[in-house]
Amino acid sequence: EYKVWKPSSLPSLSPWGMLKVYVFNVLWMGACLISALLCLPKYLLTGTVEYASFMWFETTVACGLVRLLVGRVEIRGQQHLPPFTTKAPAPVYIANHSSQLDAAVVYFLKRRFKWIAKASVFYVPGAGQIMYLSGHVFINRKSGNNKNSVASLYEKSNAAIQSGLSMFFFPQGTRNLAQRLPFKDGAFNVAMENGSDLIPISIDIPTSAWNRAYPFSAKEADPIVLTIHAPISSKNIDKEALKQTCFETIYSTLPIYDNDKKKK
Repeated sequence: EYKVWKPSSLPSLSPWGMLKVYVFNVLWMGACLISALLCLPKYLLTGTVEYASFMWFETTVACGLVRLLVGRVEIRGQQHLPPFTTKAPAPVYIANHSSQLDAAVVYFLKRRFKWIAKASVFYVPGAGQIMYLSGHVFINRKSGNNKNSVASLYEKSNAAIQSGLSMFFFPQGTRNLAQRLPFKDGAFNVAMENGSDLIPISIDIPTSAWNRAYPFSAKEADPIVLTIHAPISSKNIDKEALKQTCFETIYSTLPIYDNDKKKK
Protein backbone atom coordinates (compact mmCIF):
# COMPACT_ATOMS: atom_id res chain seq x y z
CA GLU A 1 0.00 0.00 0.00
CA TYR A 2 2.93 2.33 0.71
CA LYS A 3 4.00 2.17 -2.96
CA VAL A 4 0.51 3.23 -4.13
CA TRP A 5 0.93 6.57 -2.36
CA LYS A 6 4.58 7.09 -3.33
CA PRO A 7 4.14 9.08 -6.62
CA SER A 8 4.76 12.82 -6.31
CA SER A 9 1.20 13.59 -7.43
CA LEU A 10 -0.19 11.96 -4.28
CA PRO A 11 0.31 12.60 -0.57
CA SER A 12 2.74 10.03 0.87
CA LEU A 13 1.57 7.88 3.73
CA SER A 14 2.31 9.57 7.03
CA PRO A 15 3.42 7.54 10.09
CA TRP A 16 -0.22 7.77 11.25
CA GLY A 17 -1.41 6.55 7.86
CA MET A 18 1.01 3.61 7.92
CA LEU A 19 -0.16 2.73 11.42
CA LYS A 20 -3.78 2.69 10.24
CA VAL A 21 -2.86 0.42 7.30
CA TYR A 22 -1.09 -1.93 9.72
CA VAL A 23 -4.00 -1.96 12.18
CA PHE A 24 -6.47 -2.47 9.33
CA ASN A 25 -4.60 -5.58 8.13
CA VAL A 26 -4.11 -7.04 11.61
CA LEU A 27 -7.79 -6.58 12.47
CA TRP A 28 -8.83 -7.95 9.07
CA MET A 29 -6.83 -11.14 9.56
CA GLY A 30 -7.87 -11.52 13.19
CA ALA A 31 -11.58 -10.97 12.53
CA CYS A 32 -11.49 -13.30 9.51
CA LEU A 33 -9.76 -16.00 11.56
CA ILE A 34 -12.46 -15.82 14.23
CA SER A 35 -15.11 -15.88 11.48
CA ALA A 36 -13.55 -18.95 9.87
CA LEU A 37 -13.52 -20.76 13.21
CA LEU A 38 -17.19 -19.91 13.74
CA CYS A 39 -18.02 -21.26 10.27
CA LEU A 40 -16.00 -24.44 10.68
CA PRO A 41 -18.55 -26.55 12.59
CA LYS A 42 -21.25 -25.98 9.97
CA TYR A 43 -18.74 -26.66 7.20
CA LEU A 44 -17.73 -29.98 8.79
CA LEU A 45 -21.38 -31.00 9.25
CA THR A 46 -22.80 -29.90 5.90
CA GLY A 47 -19.79 -29.55 3.59
CA THR A 48 -20.71 -26.01 2.57
CA VAL A 49 -20.98 -22.65 4.27
CA GLU A 50 -20.44 -20.28 1.36
CA TYR A 51 -23.46 -18.02 1.83
CA ALA A 52 -23.01 -17.54 5.58
CA SER A 53 -19.26 -17.11 5.27
CA PHE A 54 -19.59 -14.39 2.63
CA MET A 55 -22.72 -12.51 3.68
CA TRP A 56 -22.50 -12.81 7.47
CA PHE A 57 -18.75 -12.72 8.08
CA GLU A 58 -16.74 -11.41 5.11
CA THR A 59 -19.16 -8.58 4.47
CA THR A 60 -19.50 -7.66 8.15
CA VAL A 61 -15.74 -7.61 8.71
CA ALA A 62 -14.98 -5.57 5.58
CA CYS A 63 -17.71 -2.98 6.12
CA GLY A 64 -17.02 -2.73 9.83
CA LEU A 65 -13.29 -2.09 9.42
CA VAL A 66 -13.78 0.53 6.72
CA ARG A 67 -16.30 2.38 8.87
CA LEU A 68 -14.10 2.06 11.96
CA LEU A 69 -10.77 3.19 10.49
CA VAL A 70 -11.45 5.08 7.26
CA GLY A 71 -14.94 6.56 7.21
CA ARG A 72 -18.28 6.25 5.51
CA VAL A 73 -18.94 4.92 2.02
CA GLU A 74 -21.37 6.65 -0.33
CA ILE A 75 -23.00 4.61 -3.09
CA ARG A 76 -24.29 6.30 -6.22
CA GLY A 77 -26.24 4.68 -9.03
CA GLN A 78 -27.79 1.95 -6.91
CA GLN A 79 -30.54 1.60 -9.50
CA HIS A 80 -27.95 -0.07 -11.74
CA LEU A 81 -27.23 -2.89 -9.28
CA PRO A 82 -28.61 -6.24 -10.44
CA PRO A 83 -31.03 -8.06 -8.09
CA PHE A 84 -29.49 -9.93 -5.17
CA THR A 85 -30.53 -13.23 -6.73
CA THR A 86 -29.72 -13.44 -10.43
CA LYS A 87 -30.32 -16.06 -13.06
CA ALA A 88 -27.55 -17.52 -15.19
CA PRO A 89 -25.52 -16.05 -16.66
CA ALA A 90 -24.70 -13.82 -13.70
CA PRO A 91 -23.19 -10.39 -14.39
CA VAL A 92 -19.47 -9.65 -14.10
CA TYR A 93 -18.43 -6.78 -11.84
CA ILE A 94 -15.39 -4.71 -12.81
CA ALA A 95 -13.77 -1.75 -11.04
CA ASN A 96 -10.63 0.35 -10.97
CA HIS A 97 -8.00 -0.72 -8.46
CA SER A 98 -6.29 2.14 -6.66
CA SER A 99 -5.82 0.98 -3.08
CA GLN A 100 -6.03 -1.96 -0.72
CA LEU A 101 -9.30 -0.39 0.42
CA ASP A 102 -10.96 -1.32 -2.89
CA ALA A 103 -11.22 -4.96 -1.88
CA ALA A 104 -13.05 -3.95 1.30
CA VAL A 105 -15.38 -1.17 0.16
CA VAL A 106 -17.02 -3.24 -2.59
CA TYR A 107 -18.68 -5.30 0.15
CA PHE A 108 -20.90 -2.26 0.75
CA LEU A 109 -22.69 -3.28 -2.46
CA LYS A 110 -24.28 -6.10 -0.42
CA ARG A 111 -24.13 -8.51 -3.36
CA ARG A 112 -22.57 -11.95 -3.56
CA PHE A 113 -19.60 -12.45 -5.85
CA LYS A 114 -16.41 -14.43 -6.12
CA TRP A 115 -12.84 -13.19 -6.24
CA ILE A 116 -9.91 -14.80 -8.03
CA ALA A 117 -6.82 -15.20 -5.86
CA LYS A 118 -3.46 -16.93 -5.99
CA ALA A 119 -3.41 -20.29 -4.23
CA SER A 120 -0.83 -18.91 -1.78
CA VAL A 121 -3.46 -16.47 -0.42
CA PHE A 122 -5.06 -19.47 1.32
CA TYR A 123 -2.16 -19.38 3.80
CA VAL A 124 -2.74 -15.75 4.82
CA PRO A 125 -3.99 -16.14 8.40
CA GLY A 126 -7.74 -15.66 8.63
CA ALA A 127 -8.26 -14.02 5.26
CA GLY A 128 -7.27 -17.11 3.25
CA GLN A 129 -9.43 -19.47 5.27
CA ILE A 130 -12.57 -17.32 5.12
CA MET A 131 -12.08 -16.91 1.37
CA TYR A 132 -11.88 -20.68 1.00
CA LEU A 133 -15.05 -21.19 3.04
CA SER A 134 -16.83 -18.53 0.95
CA GLY A 135 -15.99 -20.45 -2.23
CA HIS A 136 -13.72 -17.90 -3.91
CA VAL A 137 -11.60 -19.07 -6.83
CA PHE A 138 -8.00 -20.03 -6.08
CA ILE A 139 -5.58 -20.59 -8.94
CA ASN A 140 -2.04 -21.96 -8.93
CA ARG A 141 0.37 -19.56 -10.64
CA LYS A 142 3.54 -21.61 -10.32
CA SER A 143 6.21 -20.90 -12.90
CA GLY A 144 5.80 -23.00 -16.04
CA ASN A 145 2.17 -23.78 -15.21
CA ASN A 146 0.58 -20.58 -16.53
CA LYS A 147 -1.57 -22.26 -19.20
CA ASN A 148 -3.15 -24.57 -16.64
CA SER A 149 -3.74 -21.61 -14.30
CA VAL A 150 -5.50 -19.62 -17.00
CA ALA A 151 -7.62 -22.63 -17.98
CA SER A 152 -8.56 -23.17 -14.34
CA LEU A 153 -9.45 -19.49 -13.96
CA TYR A 154 -11.88 -19.59 -16.86
CA GLU A 155 -13.33 -22.98 -15.92
CA LYS A 156 -14.10 -21.95 -12.34
CA SER A 157 -15.30 -18.47 -13.32
CA ASN A 158 -17.65 -19.89 -15.95
CA ALA A 159 -19.03 -22.43 -13.49
CA ALA A 160 -19.79 -19.67 -10.97
CA ILE A 161 -21.49 -17.45 -13.55
CA GLN A 162 -23.58 -20.29 -14.93
CA SER A 163 -24.70 -21.11 -11.39
CA GLY A 164 -25.92 -17.52 -10.94
CA LEU A 165 -22.96 -16.20 -8.91
CA SER A 166 -21.11 -13.13 -10.15
CA MET A 167 -17.36 -12.76 -10.53
CA PHE A 168 -15.57 -9.57 -9.48
CA PHE A 169 -12.46 -8.39 -11.34
CA PHE A 170 -10.05 -5.49 -11.10
CA PRO A 171 -9.13 -5.59 -14.80
CA GLN A 172 -6.08 -3.36 -14.51
CA GLY A 173 -4.54 -6.17 -12.48
CA THR A 174 -2.53 -4.19 -9.93
CA ARG A 175 -3.12 -1.25 -7.63
CA ASN A 176 -2.29 2.18 -9.02
CA LEU A 177 -3.93 5.46 -8.08
CA ALA A 178 -1.59 7.87 -9.86
CA GLN A 179 -1.93 6.28 -13.31
CA ARG A 180 -4.75 4.72 -15.26
CA LEU A 181 -3.38 1.35 -16.28
CA PRO A 182 -4.84 -0.42 -19.34
CA PHE A 183 -7.34 -3.20 -18.73
CA LYS A 184 -6.34 -6.84 -19.17
CA ASP A 185 -8.48 -9.38 -21.02
CA GLY A 186 -9.56 -11.78 -18.26
CA ALA A 187 -12.82 -10.19 -17.12
CA PHE A 188 -13.90 -9.50 -20.68
CA ASN A 189 -13.12 -13.03 -21.87
CA VAL A 190 -15.26 -14.41 -19.05
CA ALA A 191 -18.14 -12.02 -19.76
CA MET A 192 -18.10 -12.62 -23.52
CA GLU A 193 -17.83 -16.39 -23.20
CA ASN A 194 -20.89 -16.48 -20.96
CA GLY A 195 -22.87 -13.65 -22.55
CA SER A 196 -22.84 -11.78 -19.23
CA ASP A 197 -23.44 -8.09 -18.72
CA LEU A 198 -20.55 -6.12 -17.24
CA ILE A 199 -21.30 -3.87 -14.25
CA PRO A 200 -18.67 -1.07 -14.21
CA ILE A 201 -17.95 0.45 -10.81
CA SER A 202 -15.87 3.55 -10.11
CA ILE A 203 -14.13 3.55 -6.71
CA ASP A 204 -13.08 7.04 -5.65
CA ILE A 205 -10.71 6.85 -2.68
CA PRO A 206 -10.05 10.29 -1.11
CA THR A 207 -6.33 11.13 -1.06
CA SER A 208 -6.71 11.77 2.67
CA ALA A 209 -8.19 8.31 3.33
CA TRP A 210 -5.33 6.92 5.44
CA ASN A 211 -3.63 10.09 6.70
CA ARG A 212 -6.63 11.93 8.14
CA ALA A 213 -7.28 11.97 11.89
CA TYR A 214 -10.45 9.88 11.57
CA PRO A 215 -11.87 8.32 13.76
CA PHE A 216 -10.54 10.81 16.34
CA SER A 217 -11.54 13.97 14.50
CA ALA A 218 -14.91 15.62 15.09
CA LYS A 219 -14.97 16.72 11.45
CA GLU A 220 -16.87 14.38 9.11
CA ALA A 221 -14.38 12.72 6.74
CA ASP A 222 -14.84 12.84 2.97
CA PRO A 223 -16.56 9.60 1.97
CA ILE A 224 -15.27 6.89 -0.29
CA VAL A 225 -17.60 7.01 -3.28
CA LEU A 226 -18.74 3.96 -5.24
CA THR A 227 -20.44 4.86 -8.51
CA ILE A 228 -22.36 2.00 -10.12
CA HIS A 229 -22.78 2.53 -13.85
CA ALA A 230 -25.42 1.09 -16.17
CA PRO A 231 -24.74 -2.50 -17.28
CA ILE A 232 -22.77 -2.92 -20.50
CA SER A 233 -23.62 -5.86 -22.75
CA SER A 234 -20.79 -8.15 -23.81
CA LYS A 235 -22.72 -9.41 -26.82
CA ASN A 236 -22.13 -8.40 -30.44
CA ILE A 237 -19.12 -6.21 -29.70
CA ASP A 238 -15.39 -6.44 -30.35
CA LYS A 239 -13.36 -7.17 -27.21
CA GLU A 240 -11.08 -4.16 -27.59
CA ALA A 241 -14.06 -1.89 -28.09
CA LEU A 242 -15.71 -3.42 -25.01
CA LYS A 243 -12.57 -2.85 -22.93
CA GLN A 244 -12.33 0.75 -24.08
CA THR A 245 -16.00 1.44 -23.35
CA CYS A 246 -15.67 0.03 -19.84
CA PHE A 247 -12.40 1.90 -19.25
CA GLU A 248 -13.95 5.23 -20.25
CA THR A 249 -17.08 4.54 -18.22
CA ILE A 250 -15.22 3.70 -15.01
CA TYR A 251 -12.83 6.65 -15.22
CA SER A 252 -15.53 9.12 -16.28
CA THR A 253 -16.30 9.94 -12.65
CA LEU A 254 -12.78 9.72 -11.18
CA PRO A 255 -10.27 12.55 -10.68
CA ILE A 256 -7.24 12.86 -12.94
CA TYR A 257 -3.95 13.01 -11.08
CA ASP A 258 -0.82 14.75 -12.35
CA ASN A 259 0.80 11.55 -13.61
CA ASP A 260 -2.14 10.97 -15.96
CA LYS A 261 -2.09 14.56 -17.17
CA LYS A 262 1.60 14.34 -18.00
CA LYS A 263 1.03 11.14 -19.98
CA LYS A 264 -1.62 12.91 -22.05
